[in-house]
Order: sequence, then C-alpha cells, then structure tokens
Amino acid sequence: MVSFAANGTAYEWFGPQDAPVVVLIHGLGLTRHTFEAMIPALAKNHRVLSYDLLGHGESASLGGQASLTRFSEQLHDLVHEFDIDHAALIGFSLGGMINRRFAMDYPNHVSALVVLNSPHERGAEAQAAVEARAADTQAGGPSANLDVTIARWFTPEFIKSSPKVIERIRSWVSANEPSDYAACRMVLASGVTELIHPHPPIAHPTLVLTCENDTGSTPSMSRGIASEIAGAEVHVVAHLQHLGLVEQPDLFVVPVIEFLSAHIPAAT
Repeated sequence: MVSFAANGTAYEWFGPQDAPVVVLIHGLGLTRHTFEAMIPALAKNHRVLSYDLLGHGESASLGGQASLTRFSEQLHDLVHEFDIDHAALIGFSLGGMINRRFAMDYPNHVSALVVLNSPHERGAEAQAAVEARAADTQAGGPSANLDVTIARWFTPEFIKSSPKVIERIRSWVSANEPSDYAACRMVLASGVTELIHPHPPIAHPTLVLTCENDTGSTPSMSRGIASEIAGAEVHVVAHLQHLGLVEQPDLFVVPVIEFLSAHIPAAT
C-alpha cells in the first residue's frame, strides 16, 4: 500500500523489516512500478524501498525545477525519515545517475550500487545534440514522439505480443506534468557531465548492467561507468533494448541477486 513521506514522496516497503535495505530508483517518465517483477525476488532477503521520484507517479511535483542534486536530496530525506543507516541502491536510467550522485554526496549511507541501463559520457557533439533534443521537450510534452520512444525501449516482438504492458508504460509517461517532465529530461541529458570521473570517487561495490541494443545507454557507456569505479562489474544482457528490465525481468533479477548476495548480507 502506498504511503507518503514528509517531502511528498510516494513510497512502498516490501520484505522483512530487519533485513538489509535495498532502494529502487526508477527512470525518466516512469514510476516505482517499473520494478514490480524484480521486487518479489529482492524482498525474500532484503527490506525493499520502492518510491516515485518527485514529479513522477504519485509523488509531489517538482515545480519544473530538477537536478541530480535535488533527486539526491529527495533520497537523503527518505534515508533520514526512515532512519536508514545504509542501503544498496538500484537505479534504472535516470535512477542510475541519481544513485551515483547520491553515492558521491552521501557515501556513508551506501552499501552497494547497481546501475541499470544508465547513460554516461557521450562525447561533445553527441552531448550537445542530446541536450538540444531535451530542450525541445517543453513544446511537445511527455507524449510527443512517444511511438519513437517505445520503439527504442522495447523489441518489436514485445511491442506486438504485449499490448497491455505497452499501454501501461504509455500511460505512465503521458501522465507526467509537462514542465516537470521537460526539466527531468534535461537532467537525463545534461547530468552525465557531473558524473564523469566522479569526484569524490565512488568506492562502493558496483554492478553496471545494460542491454546489447540499448542505444541511449550503450554497453560501451556501461564499461565507461565501470572503468571509473574501482572493482566495478559489468553485465550486458543480449538482444534487449532500454526497458529490458520490463520485457525480460528474469535476465536482470539473476545477476542483481547474485551481486547483492556477494556484497551485502542477507536477512537471517
């Protein structure tokens, strides 16, 4: 059942109360329900916190003002409100940028990082192009070019075979308030620049995972993220695109559970 934190964040808890905490951070335009298929496996041995980013789902609006720092502070508010000592942070796409920012801002509250399908250094020309496209979002709103986005997120076979899932994803994106969505898309576009060669360095156990055919968060980007975090592991899921987490969740659950089992204690 959804509850609301003091800062307006909609959240849910799953799993044993005395287990190590895992926090799930979704991506641009989506909601906490992105992780639904992963939660049962995680909640067997972990206390799982799933929440909506500000400006998304059932959480409070951003008022059109977004930054990685603001999202890091949102999570810090939750950590403080729920008296969480430290947690493993699993972030998808924009969420994988937020968990890195949080690890830099509040390292003592992090036990491990899982960075899923998240962008990184693009090069100057590509970075300028991505930011220009993000700037155009204000005019079109979250539903603009949604067919193109869906085609980038899912394989053609899944789009054809799973119309109810696709419609649900569309409804999440379309429900976003336009100014919040535009602000968050710009964070997704420009925020990578503050994560390149992170300072202070990220020193937590880290798994970086993406899909073979994710054009916005490519395998080379994942390797780039991992190269800047000592000891980080990389896993590439074959064939899938950006939202492989939804399309074939088991291909994500297995490596994530194995990673967490190796690096943080389970419930006793």
